[in-house]
Amino acid sequence: MTQTPTAHTPAQGQARAQFTVPAQHPMVTVLGSGDSLLRVIEKAFPAADIHVRGNEISAVGAPAEVALIQRLFDEMMLVLRTGQPMTEDAVERSIAMLRASENGESEGQETPAEVLTQNILSSRGRTIRPKTLNQKRYVDAIDKHTIVFGIGPAGTGKTYLAMAKAVQALQSKQVNRIILTRPAVEAGERLGFLPGTLYEKIDPYLRPLYDALHDMLDPDSIPRLMAAGTIEVAPLAYMRGRTLNDAFIILDEAQNTSPEQMKMFLTRLGFDSKIVITGDVTQVDLPSGTKSGLRQVQEILEGLDDVHFSRLTSHDVVRHKLVGRIVDAYEKYDTKHGTENGTHKGGRGRQSGPKGK
Repeated sequence: MTQTPTAHTPAQGQARAQFTVPAQHPMVTVLGSGDSLLRVIEKAFPAADIHVRGNEISAVGAPAEVALIQRLFDEMMLVLRTGQPMTEDAVERSIAMLRASENGESEGQETPAEVLTQNILSSRGRTIRPKTLNQKRYVDAIDKHTIVFGIGPAGTGKTYLAMAKAVQALQSKQVNRIILTRPAVEAGERLGFLPGTLYEKIDPYLRPLYDALHDMLDPDSIPRLMAAGTIEVAPLAYMRGRTLNDAFIILDEAQNTSPEQMKMFLTRLGFDSKIVITGDVTQVDLPSGTKSGLRQVQEILEGLDDVHFSRLTSHDVVRHKLVGRIVDAYEKYDTKHGTENGTHKGGRGRQSGPKGK
């Protein structure tokens, strides 16, 4: 796409950019089915005039906006050349990344194409990859550091991406086993009040971890891998007294650990192992008066060599678009009313303390 200061349509002070889609790429891959991708772009740049004729796309408008549109189509083509389709969500996220870079709000030089084409794991016909800049940096941090904390609201891919990296590490023989664990606390309910044996009580709570595994591995192989100890899914209490060597260890829902549990878990680290700890410090389900180990550990380990804190926000939510807006709405309400998740600080299951950014 080439940007020119003048053309037959621009008014004074406007610029024009023109982009030719290579013949090997059908226009539907660029514009979307029923022009759905084009509508996303037009909505994001309402002041620009975007026209399509054949395989030619032109944009007229303010120079800064036209430059962004030019960069957007260039990035989209880089993604399409890898064989990966563009989606409405990917276009929206690309625009957000380009605007953040333009406004100086984004550190680093990662481009939308670099973020959207970084493959972590391919399984059963689908590829798992980061969808936002913060997710890419989180995944990169897991590669570079021994202990990584993924802190952010629901739907930001904290656990899912960590598990994809764990499976990748196992398949590439970087580790010999995967250990997945959670503290046995859920919404203020105690396991002792649930019916059934200990395994029956624990199993439903660990079910989300099993579900993610089924997305990433052949379901028939999972019982065999678990029986061999190659994959272990267990409550946090089962980690006490152990040293975990040559393993990729994930602690999920870490906001529900006490400070003592967090220290116990961190000191399980053995040789040739990697730990990823995920949690949402705004969703603490501990009994009133119990401090969250995930909140405290940020004060203790921030800045320690080979320990990294990745903080994700509502902008990194990859569930339904409404989830991100719900997270933002709660944050605004809490800021206005001095609450946490709509309830007063100090109420049952909520504690005051530093939040992850």
